Amino acid sequence: MPSTTRRNRRRDTPPPRTGSSESEVLRGFLNYLRTSIAAKVDGAPEPQVRTAAVPSGTNLLGLLNHLTFVERSMFLGDGVTDWQATFQAAPADSVADVVARYRDVVKRANDVLEGCTDLGAPVPRPRPDHPAPSIRWALTHMIEETGRHAGHADILRELIDGTTGR
Repeated sequence: MPSTTRRNRRRDTPPPRTGSSESEVLRGFLNYLRTSIAAKVDGAPEPQVRTAAVPSGTNLLGLLNHLTFVERSMFLGDGVTDWQATFQAAPADSVADVVARYRDVVKRANDVLEGCTDLGAPVPRPRPDHPAPSIRWALTHMIEETGRHAGHADILRELIDGTTGR
């Protein structure tokens, strides 16, 4: 197990103190988690970032790749036929590529959410074959999904090079 040095410790960032509306709170926490997991993956060394550290095959880069697909499906209407395959980044993709793609999708998802004022309304997405969940449900689900995988990423990154914190 790698030793943790002062250099590998990041200062923890406390949860956001967002506005008073339900939408501001939900979006604030989701953005906090999005930033946390992207930072956890950003700069992780090859090939360890792709190496499974647990029997399930979960790896750090695959987690962020998966979340990119979840964001695209939930907020942009993209279909996914094989969710398990989303847990592996393409061999040609660098860490920087996957992080940049995730941040781009987050920006696009936030652009969609900017126009959503009623949390009870369905997520606006062009998928007539699948009914859209409410914006409230989608935000809550994404907080759960991103938070769960951010926790996995915390452990995987610490196993790779001892980096801890947000």
